[in-house]
Amino acid sequence: MKKLLFYLIGFVVLASQSSCGYNEMVAKDENVEAAWANVQNAYQRRADLIPNLVNTVKGAANFEQETLTRVIEARAKATSMNISADNLTPENIQKFQQAQGELSGALSRLLVTVEQYPDLKANQNFLELQAQLEGTENRISVERRKFNETVQDYNSYIRSFPRNIIAGWFDFEKKGYFEADAGAQKAPNVQF
Repeated sequence: MKKLLFYLIGFVVLASQSSCGYNEMVAKDENVEAAWANVQNAYQRRADLIPNLVNTVKGAANFEQETLTRVIEARAKATSMNISADNLTPENIQKFQQAQGELSGALSRLLVTVEQYPDLKANQNFLELQAQLEGTENRISVERRKFNETVQDYNSYIRSFPRNIIAGWFDFEKKGYFEADAGAQKAPNVQF
């Protein structure tokens, strides 16, 4: 009886030390959620800069209203698309990425059209906002890379044996990655 009790206590101590990977899964899941929050934060920063950029452009030039309207509409669509960190499926990430891609396209058209306005290109406010947008785009890229690394770590952890069994019991599911936009591997055609 003493031997059985000794083994039982030993098993409980051993199980509590390893927790079968559950605690590590929780920590990695939280890391994915934090990385996703950083991605959203970077996109939100870009969305917050856009009204200032649009107002600067409006004030500095008799600008094409259609271009500004497209930027404003794309911003509204991109900021209305929210995905919970609990629901990071590849499909949901693709929808989020598509809305952000439309905003990126509208911003690109705005910046190309600005080239026709030399006074605007020399405007200090515009130059500052443009530099902030470039920095924000870099931050978005960095946060997306970090997110993908965190998701890869999480997915690898929960899919390896024997943790895949424990992950299945506690509903730890594989998370989706950010992927390149369709056609991104094709170099743009630049003409002067």
